[in-house]
Amino acid sequence: MRTWKWMITASLLIGLSAMAQQTMTPASSSPSPADSPTAAPASSPQPAAGPAAPAPAATSAPVTTMDQVVDRAIEREHALIVMLKTRTPLVETYLQNLKLDPQMGPAPKEDHYFLGRLDLSDSVDRQDYLSKDSSFQTRMMGGFTKMFKFQYQPIGFSWMIFADREDFDRAHYDFKYVHREFQGDVRCIVFDVTPKKDAGKGRFLGRIWVEDQDFNVVRLNGTYAPRPRNAQFFHMDSWRLNLIPGYWVPAYIYSEEGDFSSGSKDKMAFKAQTRIWGYDLKKNAKEDELTQVLVDSSVKDESPTAQDASPLQAQREWQQQAEDNVVERLQNAGMLAPQGEVDKILMTVVNNLQVTNNIELPRPVRTRVMLTSPLETFSVGNTIIVSRGLIDVLPDEASLAMVLSHELAHIVLGHNLGSRYAFNDRMLFSDESTYQNLGFRHVPDEEVAADKKAVDLLKNSPYAQKLDAAGLFLRELSERGPALSALLTPHLGNSFTDGKGGIERMAALMTSAPALDPNKLDQIPALPLGGRVKLNAWDDHVELIKTAPVAITSARDKMPFEVTPFFPRLTRYGSGANPGTPTSTANATPSSN
Repeated sequence: MRTWKWMITASLLIGLSAMAQQTMTPASSSPSPADSPTAAPASSPQPAAGPAAPAPAATSAPVTTMDQVVDRAIEREHALIVMLKTRTPLVETYLQNLKLDPQMGPAPKEDHYFLGRLDLSDSVDRQDYLSKDSSFQTRMMGGFTKMFKFQYQPIGFSWMIFADREDFDRAHYDFKYVHREFQGDVRCIVFDVTPKKDAGKGRFLGRIWVEDQDFNVVRLNGTYAPRPRNAQFFHMDSWRLNLIPGYWVPAYIYSEEGDFSSGSKDKMAFKAQTRIWGYDLKKNAKEDELTQVLVDSSVKDESPTAQDASPLQAQREWQQQAEDNVVERLQNAGMLAPQGEVDKILMTVVNNLQVTNNIELPRPVRTRVMLTSPLETFSVGNTIIVSRGLIDVLPDEASLAMVLSHELAHIVLGHNLGSRYAFNDRMLFSDESTYQNLGFRHVPDEEVAADKKAVDLLKNSPYAQKLDAAGLFLRELSERGPALSALLTPHLGNSFTDGKGGIERMAALMTSAPALDPNKLDQIPALPLGGRVKLNAWDDHVELIKTAPVAITSARDKMPFEVTPFFPRLTRYGSGANPGTPTSTANATPSSN
């Protein structure tokens, strides 16, 4: 398989022994309520507001027993809850209902998408960015939200940000030491957690991983119990990353239900990914500009550009103003990543297309990454915006060039959208209404013209002999499209497919592409979600995932466009490593080529 030339393959992970150099004496059994106090742990002071919360004060008393580890973990969990009370991150859940395919195994039959903002001040509450799918939410969560509103008001599957937001303590739970193990670079102490008898409904039941320096919980795996009548709690695997000093913030949650073994009576089967980001959105970064910039008022600009703009220049300035307004508004809403390394990679592909086609534009083209999963692109002015989910699933650089060439064609042809956003009052809306106030969908005639121009650009580019992979990507998209309506529904730009999953964009590339063959292990038309881009949940920066290749051994390993579990490689803040790099089979590439 051809992989992106610009992907850097990381060396194999160094094996670590989880039992080496023990630093504390493990207890032979779980601590009992009689062995330690049951009083609520002391609360930690709320950190000062700022771009990064300060590390908590170190506790002078050394930790030497498992009872003390539990006490410290409870204390740190409550400190995290206090710290996050001022935060309102975004949360996104993408879910695929499954059916059993004889050849591909459990495969998507339909999907659902949720996007909103969390309010962590008094509970786990939500504000939707999208219209509610009431029938789905009633079926999946109605009983839970009604019966346990005092404890959680979940958005999608995100209630497992905490094991128990109100009562995570010895009075409500038993903690049993299991073993030690490494999660990435971080050595952890593992406990099984069970609710006490008569502890109440909706209590956490499962396993936690506690890092062995400050004793923060870094992973939660389990469910809630007992199950309420007419509702169901789902199993969750929740991961936290050490993105600021002293705290591990929730970033990923994976959920899976269903059993396809013979005789199973499960009526529901699904896989779901939840991502959380935008903990530290900087919306007031410009407030101190006047204290940072000094202007010498005696200097007079005598250059030609200081004169009144011509009509054409005025039109371009107006488009630039609208473009800047939209980009700034999307970034402030947590929808757009700050400029970074991934933009440089996208720009390399755009520059290849421009140089080989002798394209000269009066204003430079820019690229940005939207942080959401649905597969979409759009352009506003001369800025091309590509969703994180689309970058994730593209199999190679030529497929990326196909996506970017379509938007570049719109720019070259003068199909400018968004000039109305030069009026600043049109930027005055709530973050939650972003999708209702912005839109960049071209009319059908412009889409057809952009497709034709894009094909011409590709034929004159370095990717001309490598477009089979792009055509295969579109074939796979057409094959899977009817089951992936949520993933293929754009919220700001034009769709890749029609209402029935048929390909509407760049369909000409499919005619010369080889036929899809699921049994051909070196034919990878599309990757699973999460295979390319790593998102920093605190500051929204994105970068490419660097992983070792994983051999494809069966057709079921391909998983195009599918949801897979999270297994981030945990590292400590300031260690120099990249925190939270996923290491799942979502990054699989065939080793034969």
